[in-house]
Amino acid sequence: MNCSVVIPVYYGEATLEPLVERLGKVLSEQFKEYEVILVNDGSPDQSWEKIETLKQRFPFIVGINLIRNYGQHNATLCGIRAAKYDLTITMDDDLQQTPEEIPLLVAKLSEGYDVVYGTPKKASQSLWRRLGSQITRLALRSVMGNRIAQVVSPYRAFRTSIRDAFANYASPSVSIDVLLTWGANRYADVTVHHNPRHSGASTYTFRKLVRHALDMMTGFSTLPLRLASGVGFFFTLFGVGILIYVVGRYLLLGYSVPGFPFLASVISIFAGATLFALGIMGEYLARIYERSMEKPAYVVQTVLEHKTELNSNAT
Repeated sequence: MNCSVVIPVYYGEATLEPLVERLGKVLSEQFKEYEVILVNDGSPDQSWEKIETLKQRFPFIVGINLIRNYGQHNATLCGIRAAKYDLTITMDDDLQQTPEEIPLLVAKLSEGYDVVYGTPKKASQSLWRRLGSQITRLALRSVMGNRIAQVVSPYRAFRTSIRDAFANYASPSVSIDVLLTWGANRYADVTVHHNPRHSGASTYTFRKLVRHALDMMTGFSTLPLRLASGVGFFFTLFGVGILIYVVGRYLLLGYSVPGFPFLASVISIFAGATLFALGIMGEYLARIYERSMEKPAYVVQTVLEHKTELNSNAT
């Protein structure tokens, strides 16, 4: 079995060299043929220049430079589509995931699974990052199921043939974990270490994680629409109940419910429910609008010595 390792790069100038050195040692012991695909996701530091330098030392490197920053999942998708070997491994560029644990993922995958996740024993993250990650996992549950959503991580190993299931995917909103579900049904996970960051800080803020979760829920699931329908149905019953109460009170006691506050409260509740439902539908309309423009998930600017033809406008 031969291997392609896909790494999206963003502010990776300080970590790329030790990461590639460790990967080269591990992969040479495990595989006959291998490649490390470094996808520069419009990083504002000198990451691309570093990739060009490393390419001169390590011939197994494939460098892909995107024209601007598209996001981690989009850059990973670019690398997955460029992979030429039958096994693909994805990981981050910050050395928080241990390259020496790649054999653990490969061994588990060889048991007949389609996708294997490297789940950290204990993630070294801030409170807000952990909270944002939990919100993302809640969004994944509606698509992937509860058990798998709890173990997903950027450290994955899967059979490259799975990408055929999303070969024609063209939306700018990308979730690799959701796309993998289109072609895989056997999942597993292994416990791996999660190291402190080698340098710098994560660029994933709480706001970005929540936004990513919202993109997943409205881009790959109809759960929010069902929720909006449920809210509408509940408040319809609530309104009928209020009508019965008001009419019944009038018939039994001879007068209706007095007071403007009661009426204002009821109107506010119904207005809030209506705006909530409209907001959800608006999110779906925004996704439809984005897809109608046929915006690419990424655009490639430069490729360093890649033998496989790569479409610069990914569709």
